[in-house]
Amino acid sequence: MLFQGTDVLGVESGEITVAYRRWAEPRVVPGRVYRTNAGRIEIEAISQVNPDLIVDADITGTGRENARDIRRRLRGDESLPTWRIVFHLVEGPDPREELANTTTFSPEDLTDLQASLDGLDARSAHGPWTLAYLRLIEAKPNVKASVLAEEVGREVQPFKSDIRKLKNLGLTFSLEKGYTLTPRAESYLKTLS
Repeated sequence: MLFQGTDVLGVESGEITVAYRRWAEPRVVPGRVYRTNAGRIEIEAISQVNPDLIVDADITGTGRENARDIRRRLRGDESLPTWRIVFHLVEGPDPREELANTTTFSPEDLTDLQASLDGLDARSAHGPWTLAYLRLIEAKPNVKASVLAEEVGREVQPFKSDIRKLKNLGLTFSLEKGYTLTPRAESYLKTLS
């Protein structure tokens, strides 16, 4: 989930804990933690609502002045269902960032990481890719995703999805433009040399 304008500050401060979105289907799952541009949030509940039935009593936690303001700020195709998402900010460091800054591997850590990468490669419809993508980012940090995707013959969104899988393993950082390897990824690549 992305937040815009002053909503970013509202989520960061814990003032905003409810959001409304138009989505074809739910994009978040209760109990899961998601990293957003306003910090990590944990989803408490999600329910489909009729936007015409939102009343002023529903504004608590939204950062909105009234129900009309909620409806006015809804984006996207009006034919899509509207979802009410209740969440809270997750305090503390992001485990992925802590993992990304780990530079030493025990034999078990290395075995586990290799097994995760091998699993991603094995499940891929386009063949093994993890090492090639790490080497690509190593050679071309700060290069736009669209340029990198074209270089490996992929569509941009599936390419970005694969990079997120590497990020979840603590191997890449997303930048404003492109990506860079984490200290963990650099150490991993050294073990292959």
